[in-house]
Amino acid sequence: MSPFACKPDCKPDRRPAAVARIAGVVPALALAVLLSGTAVPAFAQSAMPVESAPMDSVQVGEAHLPTDPLAMAIARELSVNTTVMLNASANAGDEEELELGIQGYYENRVYQPLWVSDQGLNPHGELLISAFEKAGDHALDPADYAPDRLRQLASAATDTDGLAQLEVAISNTFVTYANHLTAGRVKPNEVNRSLNLFPKAPDPAVLLEFVDTSEDFASAIDGLSPNTPNYARLKTALADYRAKEAAGGFTVVPEGETLKPGMTDTRAEVLRTRLAQQDLFTPGSHSGDVYDGALVEAVKLFQERHGLEVDGVIGKNTLAEINVPISTRIDQMELNMERRRWMPDDLGPRYVFVNLADQNLKVVEDDKTVHTTRVVVGKPYHATPVFSDEMTYAEVNPYWTVPYSIATTEYLPMLQRDPGSLLAKNIRVFSGNREIDPWSVAWGSYSRSTFPFTLRQDPGEGNALGRIKFMFPNKFNIYIHDTPSKSLFDRAQRSFSHGCIRAEDPFDLGQALLGSDGWTKDKLEAVRNSGERRVIKLSKPMPVHLTYLTAWVNKDGSVHFRRDIYDRDKVLAKAIARLRPANL
Repeated sequence: MSPFACKPDCKPDRRPAAVARIAGVVPALALAVLLSGTAVPAFAQSAMPVESAPMDSVQVGEAHLPTDPLAMAIARELSVNTTVMLNASANAGDEEELELGIQGYYENRVYQPLWVSDQGLNPHGELLISAFEKAGDHALDPADYAPDRLRQLASAATDTDGLAQLEVAISNTFVTYANHLTAGRVKPNEVNRSLNLFPKAPDPAVLLEFVDTSEDFASAIDGLSPNTPNYARLKTALADYRAKEAAGGFTVVPEGETLKPGMTDTRAEVLRTRLAQQDLFTPGSHSGDVYDGALVEAVKLFQERHGLEVDGVIGKNTLAEINVPISTRIDQMELNMERRRWMPDDLGPRYVFVNLADQNLKVVEDDKTVHTTRVVVGKPYHATPVFSDEMTYAEVNPYWTVPYSIATTEYLPMLQRDPGSLLAKNIRVFSGNREIDPWSVAWGSYSRSTFPFTLRQDPGEGNALGRIKFMFPNKFNIYIHDTPSKSLFDRAQRSFSHGCIRAEDPFDLGQALLGSDGWTKDKLEAVRNSGERRVIKLSKPMPVHLTYLTAWVNKDGSVHFRRDIYDRDKVLAKAIARLRPANL
């Protein structure tokens, strides 16, 4: 998201009406000159009050109306052509608010042009249309901003009416382009209810004023995009991959038996070529048909950057990822640039960042990663949502209150077969605050819809939450916790939970999160070993960001891709495709 994008609750400036109906106070001749005989427009009925009349304007009550021909033509054009381009309002309020913002901006400047002069396009207009033509650099479609049409309008603009039409068309297009760059093309939560992100683009008047008053116009236009190194690196990598595609793309490696280090295979030559195309293999560092040495190391590097098991073995999964077309990788990068536009530039001076597609967590302080750990995330049918909140406390030796869905779908059938089946798991039954003897309940009389009990597991080794949990209270009941099922962390793909996030090294993580409050790993483990249930509050809440990124670029320039485990790339791609004019 752009650094000056509105907060979710910001509202466009609705300027108050300053005068009564202007038809009663403006001489008929002046009104005819201004509007060429048309009805009085809204802009003339609700002008901004100003203290003194600007040049080239006439004051009517508290309203100011233009008198120079081009400004009058712009006023006329705005009165009949206020439609902002397609989907401009995706993350910027409704169409009426956008129109009011554009109208208000021009009212405040007495309809003086921003993009044109009496001679045609001015330098700002030329630079902006050039930016529309280069929108692909930001993974946007230049066709959405119709630069060819704008240049045709510019060529045909031989009088004030033509120049006014060009001026208004450029402003409308600019608002669309700026909204797309600052907050994305789609509303994330409408595309997928699991994406609890609500980016908000600035008011059009703010955008227009921003570029109008900027000392460096070109930098101002470029500054509309997210002002983060992550976005910049991905933008650079996208250009590089497009150049690779133009040079021929990625060579397909033929199928064959699983290739293990030390084996001989004639595919070694094509494998060298393919990995060199992705800058993972240095030509000349390996030769012959024996799969070993630098070639194995290049494959391991490929596996690491694609979220695969790093063993150097080219089996079915690794070969499938090697043979993903470069066009698909480019699509992934473009989709993730859209996701970056949904995110705030400032994630906080200290925060937790979880990439669900990568199944990794990192703790960041002052833009430096100070701790990383593998995590297990939700199964595809229990997909972990995307959202941000604040961690406020941790709990050592926690109880586990069994979620209602798990209690009724997994444990109720067990209780119906054997009322004592949960005792070995140290799960007890409660009705309100009163513990119930499971053998006293007629479990067969209850169903998923009538289950009135609470199931709670005692702290201990077998507790589903392990020995510590980290809480950032939210409506999804998602949190980070330990787990007794440690073997799952050895897998490359780790989507096995009911939605919560399991951390591989929870007490190391605890020190990273609570160390500034005096809690070392040793102190946390001492509480664990005591068996005492202990709640530890953070002295300062810490932002937690759960994200879903299937392509990114690290600080070292390495490009990483991940599988679309929740099919969110597919859903987003379809949503963006529906925005194309040909599909409307």
